[in-house]
Amino acid sequence: MRALTVATIFVLSVFGAQLVRIQGLDASAVAAEAESKRVTAQIIPAMRGQILAADGTVLASSVVREVVTVDQTVVCTYGTKKNTCDPTTSADAVQRAAEQLAPLLGTPVSELVTQLTGTSRYRVLSRDVTPLTWNKIAKLGIPGVLRDRRETRSERTYPQGTTTAALVGYVTDDGTPGGGVELMVDKDLEGTPGKTTYEQGRDGTAIPAAASSTTPAVDGRDVTLTVNSSLQWYAQNALAQRIKETKAKAGTVVIMDARSGDLLSVASYPTFDPDTDVGKKGAQLDNKAFSDVFEPGSTAKIMTMAAALEEKTVTPSTPVVIPNRLPRYDRSFKDSHEHPTQYRTVAGTLAESSNIGTILVSETLKSSTLERYFHKFGLGSRSGVGYPGESAGLLPKSSTWSGSQRATVAFGQGISVTAIQAASVFQTIANGGVRVAPRLVDSVREADGTVTEMPKSASSRVVSEQTAGDVSKMLEGVVSPDGTAEEATIPGYRIAGKTGTAEFYDDKVGKYSGKTASFIGYAPADDPQVVVAVIVQKPTYPFFGGYVAGPVFKDVMTYALQELKIPPTGKKAQHLTLQVDPEEALADPDVLRDGTKQPRR
Repeated sequence: MRALTVATIFVLSVFGAQLVRIQGLDASAVAAEAESKRVTAQIIPAMRGQILAADGTVLASSVVREVVTVDQTVVCTYGTKKNTCDPTTSADAVQRAAEQLAPLLGTPVSELVTQLTGTSRYRVLSRDVTPLTWNKIAKLGIPGVLRDRRETRSERTYPQGTTTAALVGYVTDDGTPGGGVELMVDKDLEGTPGKTTYEQGRDGTAIPAAASSTTPAVDGRDVTLTVNSSLQWYAQNALAQRIKETKAKAGTVVIMDARSGDLLSVASYPTFDPDTDVGKKGAQLDNKAFSDVFEPGSTAKIMTMAAALEEKTVTPSTPVVIPNRLPRYDRSFKDSHEHPTQYRTVAGTLAESSNIGTILVSETLKSSTLERYFHKFGLGSRSGVGYPGESAGLLPKSSTWSGSQRATVAFGQGISVTAIQAASVFQTIANGGVRVAPRLVDSVREADGTVTEMPKSASSRVVSEQTAGDVSKMLEGVVSPDGTAEEATIPGYRIAGKTGTAEFYDDKVGKYSGKTASFIGYAPADDPQVVVAVIVQKPTYPFFGGYVAGPVFKDVMTYALQELKIPPTGKKAQHLTLQVDPEEALADPDVLRDGTKQPRR
C-alpha cells in the first residue's frame, strides 16, 4: 500500500507539473500551437477584369467556379433518417442522391452512383460548378456532398468565340495570360486575391463565434478596346469565306480610323476557339496582322511616289516611257504582263501599277532618301500598339542594298511589313500626310467606376498635305476602269486604293512559294475616314490582288460605311491624265525613260 501510494503520488505529481507547465509557464506557446491546428485559410480569388469592345460588347470575362466533393462514407444515409449506413437502405439512398445530382452536375446517374459509393472521405465530383448550381446542390441536403472553399476559382470565358480569339488572346488553366490583349494589358486585368482565415473543427466546418479575419480580394480593371464588335465580326467572316474560296493559307483584315489611328477591327485567319483549342497540337494562337511579315508588293509603290512628289523630282503629270523590259544591274525587269512601250504619266504609272515606271520614278531619288521616307511611314519599327509578338518587319539599310534591290525596293520587294504597318501607310496618306500611330486600347475602368482614357496616339508629318492629296487622287485612278482594281468600286462613294501582288516567302520551305495578294484603300477618297487593308497569303490561281483581295475590301468597306453611318460626299472625282501622246511625252524635258533619267537628289 505504501508503494502504491508513493507511485500514485509520483504520477500525480508529474501530471501536476505538466499542468503547471502547460497552463502556466508555456500557456501562450501551447495555445498558439493548438490554434495553428484549428486555423485554416481560404484564398478568395480575384476576378480578372473584362475586355470590352468600344460599343460595350464583352469580349472576355471571368466567372466563379466551385469544386464539389463527396465524403462517400455518409452519402448512404441520405433520406433514411439514420446516422449510420444500413446495408438494407444504403444502395437506395445512393441511387436517390445520384438521381438528384445528375442534372445539376451534367453527369450520368450510373457514373454518379460509382462516384458516391465507397470509403473515400474526399473525392471530387466536379470542378466546374457555378455558384447558382452549387446553391441548388446545397439545398438538396445530401450528407457528405460539400463545396471545397479552398478550391474556389475564377474561369475565363470568351462570348465572341473564334471571332475575336486571335486578337483578344487567351488565359491558361492556371490563370496565366498566353497572348493577345490578355497578355498585353495583364497588369490592368489582373486582380489581387484576398484571404479568409477561420477556425475549424475536426470535421472541417467553421467553429461558430471563433476568431476569423478576411482580407477582401481586389478585382482587376476592365479594359475597353477601340475595336467595333460588329466590324470585327463582319471582317472575320468575310475574310474566312474568301480564304476558303481561294484555298489560301492565311489572311488578315485591318480596319483603321483614318484620322485617329484607332484600330476598329483586326481580323486574322486561321483563328482558334479559346475554350477548346488552347494546348492542342498545331493550334494557331497568334494574330497574323501583328506577327506575320510579308513583302508588300505594289501597295508599297505609294511610298515611292509620295517621296518623289515631296522631293519635287516628279509631278503627277510627269510623262513616263515604259518599255516592255528594263535592264538594271544584273536583271531585266518587267511588269505583270507583256505590253508594247507605253506612254503614261506618273499618275498613270501608279494606276496601272507598273513596276518599270515605278523604278524610273525611284531613280530620281537617292536610295538613302527613299529609305528615310520608308522609315517615316513606319516601316522597320513596331507600330507602338504594344501587342505581344508584334514584328518590326524588315527594312535593310540602303547602304546594304544590292544593285537589283535598289530597283525592287521601289515596288515593294526586298522589304517586309506587317498588315498593321501596311494599313498605317495608307492611313498617313488618307490623313493628309500625317501618320498617327495605331491605337488599340481606349480606356481602363476601375472597380468604383472611374474611367481613365488612354492617351491619343503620337502623330508625325511624313509628307505635305499637297503631296498626300496628289497621291490620293492618283489612288482613285487605281479603281477606275483604267486601273487594276475596278472590282473595289463602291457605288456612290469615291474610293482610293492600291492592289498588291508579291512573292510569298515561306519560312517552312525556306524559299519563295506562292503569292501575297492584297488590296488596301480608304473611303470616302475626298474625305477619308476609314482605312481597310486586306491581305491574303498563298491563294490559288488567279492570285492577283485585285481579284483575290479587291472583293473583300469592297464587301468590308461597304459594311463599315453603313455601320459607321458615313454618307457619300456627293463630290465628283477630279480627272487625272493617265496616258500621254508619245510625241508629247518625248518632247517633254522632264520625261522619265531609260537612259534619260533625272539626276538623283
